[in-house]
Amino acid sequence: MSTASPRRRADAQRNYDLLLATAKEVFGEHGADAPLDEVARRAGIGNATMYRHFPTRRDLLVAVYADEVTALCARGEALLVADSPGDALFQWLRSFIAHVVTKQDLARSLMAGPAGLHSERFGQWHDAMLSTAGSLLVRAQEAGDVRADLPVRDVLWLANGIALTGADDERAVRLLRLVRDGAANR
Repeated sequence: MSTASPRRRADAQRNYDLLLATAKEVFGEHGADAPLDEVARRAGIGNATMYRHFPTRRDLLVAVYADEVTALCARGEALLVADSPGDALFQWLRSFIAHVVTKQDLARSLMAGPAGLHSERFGQWHDAMLSTAGSLLVRAQEAGDVRADLPVRDVLWLANGIALTGADDERAVRLLRLVRDGAANR
């Protein structure tokens, strides 16, 4: 799901993309409260240009989070043609877990804003991830790789639970393997 924006000049689009990529990096390193001056400095772009694209910290946080959700859903779409539907589902779930682990700070920052605005955006993002997971799950079920009675929400709740445990990557992979074993079509 993309945040639709008016068509920009090529240089303005490059600046926007550079600021977005740099903000992801800076927020990833220092959290959602990282100095915005650091984003502009690292991007090599003046503060005025940054504020033209992103008038508030919230605008930049929303753009970063929306871009991450778009990338996660695009990864799921790409996996829909993988040879093994079961592997594709669990590869995407691993990406989903990493998303939840690394984006908690951004999500909390966004939830601090106006309730109606964040509810609508989070609803759209949630629906996009649910749809992606659902498509991958149905394909895995049709291939006989996972149980047919497994609802997509249960799969996402389990993956979300793994993310929220704070487990290191190795343990998260083991926990996801347990979910996969439990979901196997027997």
